[in-house]
Amino acid sequence: MKKKVILSAATLFGAGFIPLCPGTVASALGLFFVWFIPNQAVFSFFAIIVIGLAFAFSGKAEKIMGKKDPKAIVIDEFAGILVTFLFVPREPLFILAGFFLFRLLDIIKIPPADKLEKKNGSFAIVGDDLAAGIYANFTLQFLRLLLKISS
Repeated sequence: MKKKVILSAATLFGAGFIPLCPGTVASALGLFFVWFIPNQAVFSFFAIIVIGLAFAFSGKAEKIMGKKDPKAIVIDEFAGILVTFLFVPREPLFILAGFFLFRLLDIIKIPPADKLEKKNGSFAIVGDDLAAGIYANFTLQFLRLLLKISS
């Protein structure tokens, strides 16, 4: 039972087992929460909880699955996309840009994200996605300042 709970959480209730682009699917699922939790305080609290769960479950799921950072573990992408949208306006331009920025930055792994990925356990699995989320968030914040839009 404990293994099922860990795997369910780490794979976002099976979304990680989708054969095509499971990380992108998890990121897209995160957009649902971005759109439907407009209150920044509630959204921030939700993001913190998800990040905590990502660290708690991803390393354990990796051990259960017996493979380093299996693609089915997608709670890290879900957490990363939430970081992308912390204190970012909930406007279509920002949501679209943030989604693509996060996915691009998660794939190309700008340092130190590339080094984080080489560590072991939860820190490796979640760390690179949080770094991508932070990079994407900074980029969106810069865009927001350029356009003089409040969050």
